[in-house]
Amino acid sequence: MNIPAGLGEALLHSASDAIIATDREGRITFWNPGAERIFGFPAGETIGQSLDLIIPENLRARHWEGFRHTMATGTSRYGHGDLLSVPGLTKDGRRISVEFTIVLLRDESQEVAGTVAVMRDVTKRFEEVRELRRKLAEAGGKS
Repeated sequence: MNIPAGLGEALLHSASDAIIATDREGRITFWNPGAERIFGFPAGETIGQSLDLIIPENLRARHWEGFRHTMATGTSRYGHGDLLSVPGLTKDGRRISVEFTIVLLRDESQEVAGTVAVMRDVTKRFEEVRELRRKLAEAGGKS
């Protein structure tokens, strides 16, 4: 397969989707312009920091339980192209809705070395669907 020159760089440095990589401890090792746009943190404020920067406090325990399991076993329930929808936190403290896929990074000996997540902000769509459901529920309750 011929991969066009510059494809990797173009994808990694795109401002459309967030691409965030972590090490085994969940510290951020890569933060692209898309992540800056979506979450509001410049890369310089995130590299070396915990993913807690973008995980709402009430979801952190569950996240880290799953993260540690994935690092220990090398398997993830979400590692086969499954789209995961979760709330995220922006720099200014707003909650947003993001969908993402996750890929495990492996070292030379095939041990899990970290993760890469590709994320998209779907807040607008999430809110539109919630509003439509509310309207449907109201309409269904009227006689």
